Amino acid sequence: MEILVNLIAIVVVVLLFNFMIFIHELGHFLAAKWRGLAVDKFYIWFGKPIWKKTIGGVEYGIGSIPAGGYVALPQMAPMESIEGGDSTRRKELPPITPLDKIIVAFAGPLFSFGLAFAAACLVWVVGKPRGTVDTTVVGYVQAGSPADQAGIQVGDEIVSVDGKEVDKFFGGLSGFSERVMLSENKTVRVGVKRGEQELTLTSGFLSKENSWWQRKAMREIGVSYASDMDVIFVQEESPADRAGLKVGDRVLSISGIAVKSHLHLGDILKENLGKTLPMTIKRGEEELVLQVDSVIPIDKVTKEPQPDGQPKIGAGFSSPVDQSLVKPNPFVQVKESVELMVSTIQAIVAKDSNVGIQHLSGPIGIGGAMFDFIRSDYAIQLILWFMVVLNINLAIMNLLPFPVLDGGHIVFAIGEWIRGRPVKLRILEVVQTGFVVVLLSLFVYITTKDIGDRFFGGGDQWGAGGWAWPELASTSEPATPLEPAPVP
Repeated sequence: MEILVNLIAIVVVVLLFNFMIFIHELGHFLAAKWRGLAVDKFYIWFGKPIWKKTIGGVEYGIGSIPAGGYVALPQMAPMESIEGGDSTRRKELPPITPLDKIIVAFAGPLFSFGLAFAAACLVWVVGKPRGTVDTTVVGYVQAGSPADQAGIQVGDEIVSVDGKEVDKFFGGLSGFSERVMLSENKTVRVGVKRGEQELTLTSGFLSKENSWWQRKAMREIGVSYASDMDVIFVQEESPADRAGLKVGDRVLSISGIAVKSHLHLGDILKENLGKTLPMTIKRGEEELVLQVDSVIPIDKVTKEPQPDGQPKIGAGFSSPVDQSLVKPNPFVQVKESVELMVSTIQAIVAKDSNVGIQHLSGPIGIGGAMFDFIRSDYAIQLILWFMVVLNINLAIMNLLPFPVLDGGHIVFAIGEWIRGRPVKLRILEVVQTGFVVVLLSLFVYITTKDIGDRFFGGGDQWGAGGWAWPELASTSEPATPLEPAPVP
């Protein structure tokens, strides 16, 4: 049964991916017909055709390699080797105007934008899952981390990163975590409010060594968000149970130290192994002090041994992650997707950013993300939202002014318009062939990272895959030791 479900998911992924490419190419095709251009072929998929039929002088077909599609337009720039055109046929046809070339080239991205908007309208109806932490208060600072060295303290309220406002800890481009990840300098300036003071502290980043097939880790500085330490679980016969801790209690402090995070609690326990510690709690309107042992054998806290080396008291705590189904209007969705893509491109080209080409994704990364979504409880909502993001990205990437891409066709057409004559054919062929080689090399490089990330424990990913987009990462709560099994 599991194999059948996986096969169905794979088929759906292939169909969805190719549907998006089909709509993009349909834009080129319809624009070409509208402007009176010659259209030789309109194919879904590449390779040897498994079906074809000529209608009105256009050969329609389905290829044998399920990887996109193409429209053969002999009057456009020379792309015969890539799109299946005929150079002899191109020479026999009259030239077309630069305006025709611009319209036809722009139509593909325009249709991708249209598909994104259509998907966004559906998301507006069915919603999309989203997880955010709305607080910007620091609840934990990792000892010895760049944040610790910069002077960031528990209780600080983060208000900005590199001068850009922060309105949540994570869950969107204006989140603290996302601002740090997309930061473009060797250090990051963190604006905090500490009581009545407003400070700007400069922090470095945590470093992580990865193997060659792994993506470089996204930036972190070593802090976590504050949380109300409300007890939601108490393990039977655990130190917490024996001390009298109950579900509904709120932990205020331990050993006189205010506690605002399970991570902070874990550090205190680790520093006091084998000791009995006073824990101040709030139960209703009453404050109580309990005596809690700071260590317990792991195999007695959980049903299965978890040799993580961390002391446990056997209690689970609430999380501030707000997980809900939201229904933003289509214009907001498109705007956020465009902003995300622009921010990503800016981070990629920034000299000192950690975000690079390696954090983008190819078909394997994108397909892997889709595969995961299809098997999730919110399959329809996630797939529709992902189609918004992917089609916006497909449109913007194709509008970049590089040869072979639609943006390159537009740039060459504008140059032809200004100069009054087209670029020499030989120059076009050399430039486009060279860029095809570059694109293929990037494809191999990114695919290597996709495979490493998916199958061999690779690193973080900024593209459509493992880590994916900032909001996508927040659709599920980050792993913490607060769940009922590995509780502190």
